[in-house]
Amino acid sequence: MSKALRLSEKWFQRGLWLVALAFAFFLIGLGGKVVDNLNLVEEPLSVEHFIDPREGPPAREALAAALRTMNDAGEVLAQAEQRHKMAKANTASARESFNNWRATRHATARPDQDRELIERTRQLDELQAAERTALGAVEVQEQRHLDARQAHHRAQVQWQTLEQAATQRYDDAERRRELRVFGYRLALTLPLLLVAAWMWKHKRRGTWWPFVWGFIFFALFAFFVELVPYLPSYGGYVRYVVGILITVLVGRQAIVSLQRYLERQKAVEALPDTERRESLSLDYDAALTRMGKGVCPGCERPLDLKDPAIDFCPHCGIGLFKRCVACTTRRNAFTRFCFSCGTGAEVGQVAKV
Repeated sequence: MSKALRLSEKWFQRGLWLVALAFAFFLIGLGGKVVDNLNLVEEPLSVEHFIDPREGPPAREALAAALRTMNDAGEVLAQAEQRHKMAKANTASARESFNNWRATRHATARPDQDRELIERTRQLDELQAAERTALGAVEVQEQRHLDARQAHHRAQVQWQTLEQAATQRYDDAERRRELRVFGYRLALTLPLLLVAAWMWKHKRRGTWWPFVWGFIFFALFAFFVELVPYLPSYGGYVRYVVGILITVLVGRQAIVSLQRYLERQKAVEALPDTERRESLSLDYDAALTRMGKGVCPGCERPLDLKDPAIDFCPHCGIGLFKRCVACTTRRNAFTRFCFSCGTGAEVGQVAKV
């Protein structure tokens, strides 16, 4: 029909489609906020909510205490290992110094240095004893750290046992919560879809069609796009079932409309040419649009309208071209004025060839 519209009317139509899209955009934004915030209707759940209140706090405290003990034992062990490392280094340094001095003592063989030999040997023995003491402290701290790790492991196993039992209850409760939240969202979006279907059937060609189409776009987006990320595993069934129902309803309506159209066309084609022309002249834009598409305005079958020999439809017999009553120029039988001389057409005049 766009070929039969005035230029300004075409731009107004495009502008109104922009209005429809803008209206849908803002409705989609508002609907997205509402759908997203529906999740706040139900309090978020966690596994700890389902741990036995009698066993949970003691087990949690025991786990925390075992962790602190293990960390403290680890720090003490690290200090003991550092002290043993220093004592070992001191012993090695003193032994190297003693060996060098003793080699010098054998070379000179001086008896007056025997007392110093005894003293150096005593000092080396003391360093070795300190190293053994430091090693003993390390072993003690290693045992304590091992005990602390084992206690922490037992506390962790106890806590994991409680947590595993609570996880099953949490999963069940979370599924029920998802079902409720999904029901809220479905209760909000499904009526919008039904209203959009009603508006599409009854209001899409009315005066306020931009707002009607904007609402239709919004309802389709809200149901098939905004609802999808929040669907639980069973939610897909709802979406597909609704899609099947909508497809069946739309398909049935299309089939019924096609049958009615064919019956109406047969009834129209059975009317005399004059009556058919009068009915088409009332829908001026539709007649010109069909002619522009190369189809008969009466029966809508394809025709070669560029052939100058075709003045009547060979399918339904309606006149397509006639001669102007003033200048005899061959012109479209449905235009209101002659394109050659501007003479107005007479309503109901039979085409002249």
